Amino acid sequence: MTVRFGLVGTNWITDRLLAAAKEAEGFEAAAVCSRSLERAQAYAAQHGIPHAYDDMEAMAADGRIDAVYIATPNVYHAEQAMLFMRRGIHVLCEKPVASNGAEARRMIEEARKHGVLLMEAMKPTFMPSFRAIERALPSIGKVRRYVGNYGQYSSRYDAYRAGTVLNAFNPALSNGALMDLGIYCLYPAICWFGRPLEVKASGVMLESGADGEGSLLLRYADMEAVVMYSKITNSYAPSEIQGEEGCILIDQISQPERVRVRYRDGREEELTAPQSEQSMVYELQAFVNLVREGKTESEINTHERMIAVLDVMDEARRQIGIVYPADSQA
Repeated sequence: MTVRFGLVGTNWITDRLLAAAKEAEGFEAAAVCSRSLERAQAYAAQHGIPHAYDDMEAMAADGRIDAVYIATPNVYHAEQAMLFMRRGIHVLCEKPVASNGAEARRMIEEARKHGVLLMEAMKPTFMPSFRAIERALPSIGKVRRYVGNYGQYSSRYDAYRAGTVLNAFNPALSNGALMDLGIYCLYPAICWFGRPLEVKASGVMLESGADGEGSLLLRYADMEAVVMYSKITNSYAPSEIQGEEGCILIDQISQPERVRVRYRDGREEELTAPQSEQSMVYELQAFVNLVREGKTESEINTHERMIAVLDVMDEARRQIGIVYPADSQA
């Protein structure tokens, strides 16, 4: 069975998905939708996609797609995903899947009502090196601290400093450092350790109303998780999982490549797993496989994990003072 995909959004992340799709089995790019038909047709011609639209309702109704990949600004995710799910179309939605937990809950309810697959496109959790970390966790003994770190100076911050607010720093689109980068640090914490008992958050707010950087402290019964993220500075420090018998070092929490264990007795163990340069291929193949199997939920990027991450981010935003227009609809 080939899964026919519609693409919503014609940007760099969609380009990367199509590059990864060349290594995925059972994927077909059948249609693309953009805000202008001219842009959609140009993108379709560039990538050999047979159908182009400037109307999502029309793309959903034409019967030419089985699934949709949504790569639009965060504020539109919930509405667009539900539009397709009501037509019985499976949804792979870029992270964060919604602006807040309330939206995500409505999306899950819609997916269950119509018997379709809804999965958040959080790629690291499917990557071989991430799975290798999970298998190695027992080897480091009782885990006492997780440190998730992701600092990447945004290519759009120079424009912001010059007086132009682009999408990356526009809170009207539910954007900012927490939603863009912090989520990569939070997802592993939720995957490995579950919901925290308490969240403490602080951050640096920009004049646009978006956050430029921030830090979260998550309290668990017998450990803590520290999350640090920034779009206005670079960081070169790895992320870590600190156990009583050793420490797992992760080079890039958003895309784990080199991973190793340093044990308390001085031994080192390499955990790095061979993996494709097209890092999105693993989430895409998993999604295609789930559609083929008739599944409506991923066992990795589960609905509960999706909700838990957004609930933590909602609380962090409350404490930091980050407010999105979409919150008034929650």
